[in-house]
Amino acid sequence: MGRVRACTPLIRSVSNAADQANKAEADKLVAMPGMDELLAPWGLNAAQSAASRAGLEFLLQPQQAERDRDNPPCFLIWAVTGAGKTEMIFPFLAATVAGGGRALIATPRKDVVLELSPRVERAFPEAKVVTLYGGSEQRWDIGNIVVATTHQLLRFHEAFELVVIDELDAFPFHNNPSLAYAARKACKPQGRYILLSATPPAGMQRAARRGRLPHAKVPARYHRHPLPVPQLTSTASLAGMIAAGRLSRPLLDSVRRSLLRGAQLFVFVPGIAMVEPLVTLLQRAEPQSSIQGTFSQDPERVRKVQDFREGVIRVLVTTTILERGVTVPKSDVIVLDADSGFLTTRRLCKWREERGGPLPIRPGT
Repeated sequence: MGRVRACTPLIRSVSNAADQANKAEADKLVAMPGMDELLAPWGLNAAQSAASRAGLEFLLQPQQAERDRDNPPCFLIWAVTGAGKTEMIFPFLAATVAGGGRALIATPRKDVVLELSPRVERAFPEAKVVTLYGGSEQRWDIGNIVVATTHQLLRFHEAFELVVIDELDAFPFHNNPSLAYAARKACKPQGRYILLSATPPAGMQRAARRGRLPHAKVPARYHRHPLPVPQLTSTASLAGMIAAGRLSRPLLDSVRRSLLRGAQLFVFVPGIAMVEPLVTLLQRAEPQSSIQGTFSQDPERVRKVQDFREGVIRVLVTTTILERGVTVPKSDVIVLDADSGFLTTRRLCKWREERGGPLPIRPGT
């Protein structure tokens, strides 16, 4: 949307005819194809199917005449990363589109939007899928399904029967009142919310355990490999290695083990200023390997991430900008300066769950 100041006017216009059409479309949500028909096309396993069925029951239950806008009806899918949450929401999208409604999938990061949108397009070839993020060329398009970063929710007012919030515990959506407000306003008065997370906020976990929040749990990853167990390796600080102009032996050994087994390697650092110096040291130590770095302001970030997915880049040095939603099979993770404070329990859980290979993560101090 570009820069928006407190004094910037935001204008919306909705006609009475549009209001009546919106109400008619919302009423259609109760007349859906059968439950089994909605679940069948997606190849869900038993755990996924149970979670999707529970979500459909929530979605298709009778609408209340009045709704508290500050406490809209929500359903939480609490599923370990790698459980296939994207596929689990496909029945919800199918139900909404079949009923003549519109669905929104909102996720915090542009990288996740760019990965998710093609999957939705393949799953729903007959639907108009619109992709929105900063700089998107589709920002004025109208679609049956919209995949967007959370900031793009500010564009919409009562536009969707279904709003899916992915990675609700992630920056910038987490603890951001303006984006939470935008999410509430984007949904029609009789619409529903589906929340997705592997690590819901503590308050939401308590509400689910006490029966105050409808939810479904999926504790296992789709491929059934066990979660990797992090290994701690003591090494010099990253600042010390950069100042000395050489990498420590434990770090080099970890990098070479990953390269030798043919893995893609994420190397996470605490700050942007450390990305390029570390890339230089790694390129000097492993000149035969393709090693690149990226961060939030990198204009070539999209290309580099895609090259990494395709194996063109073997080692990607990055910040927490890529902590979520980038799915790369047979990948290892090294977290440098893990004792610096940027490594939270939530981030470690995401990293150790999301990477495809069963080998351990190797955080270093």
